[in-house]
Amino acid sequence: MRSLKKQFLGIALSAVLAAGVLAGCGSAGGNDSASQSAGTDGHYPVTITTYDYDKQPVEMTFEKAPEKVLAVYQNAIETMLALGLEDKIVAASGLDHEVKPAYKDAFAKVNYLSEFKPSKEAATALEPDMILSWTSLFSDKNLGSMKEWQSQGVNSYNMLNSGAVSPKTLDNEYQDFENLGKIFDVEDKAGELVNAIKDAVKQTETYAQKENKSPKVLVMEDQSGQIVNYGATTLAGDMVTKLKGTLASPDASKLGEEDVVAANPEVIFAVYMDRDDQDMAAQTKDAIMNNAAFADIDAVKNNRVIPIELGQMYCSGVRTIDGIHTIANGMYPDLNLN
Repeated sequence: MRSLKKQFLGIALSAVLAAGVLAGCGSAGGNDSASQSAGTDGHYPVTITTYDYDKQPVEMTFEKAPEKVLAVYQNAIETMLALGLEDKIVAASGLDHEVKPAYKDAFAKVNYLSEFKPSKEAATALEPDMILSWTSLFSDKNLGSMKEWQSQGVNSYNMLNSGAVSPKTLDNEYQDFENLGKIFDVEDKAGELVNAIKDAVKQTETYAQKENKSPKVLVMEDQSGQIVNYGATTLAGDMVTKLKGTLASPDASKLGEEDVVAANPEVIFAVYMDRDDQDMAAQTKDAIMNNAAFADIDAVKNNRVIPIELGQMYCSGVRTIDGIHTIANGMYPDLNLN
């Protein structure tokens, strides 16, 4: 049986190829025909609710598919690529990692900015008709408010798990795909991406219930000596719960070493951000395994400390499927979800 992960990558590749075929069939009046199509097939106008920097809802109405999108940060860029929309990106910035291999050819066509986070002046100069990003980008010290851009005819969309709403959930990731599918009239492709993730979750859930397993899990990140705990209100915590694990510390946001010892997780997911440092995953695991304070924790004694990339479980977009695989296989070594 074809693996779910390969299925997900296949979806992305087919989207990229489809976009290329459509672009090749277009003419100089391609934008006009897209607008006419939107007017005749009844899809547009589309109104989507997004959330501003203050977490307040803002309605955005799209009369047609955006043509000049400024995509900022990893999941905004990769989601556009996964939906076959690289030709709609006027510029992109803010990658924490190289794009996934399935999207590299499409990404090669994208205008990638040298600035990790574009200034308001740089964004204005690009003349975008949409900005796709995270909530933090719309603070006064960054691009300014969404409503300010909206007044200039520029729509925006913030990824829900970027801080727009709480709690952070898998359902929010699904909603982002579905909303962008509506905005760009690619709902079928968006639905395929959602279904691939849901299939992986269902397969894991079925296995856990059949085997009557619910391992005690801690998702933790060492931030300059302070331990961040990804509990029940985080995307990582929701992933663990949806995959039938039990959170060892569901409520705390910060932990001391003594709290980790007291929780005594069976499995630890050690969060890291590699920024293209190939040794970071191993170093993150080793820091826990070699910490004398953790020597008697079950996860350490049984070598069940698993590195997990931040991008797989924090506002993860198309990397959500990777996070599901990492967590599922870490909790259930005999599952072999792939």
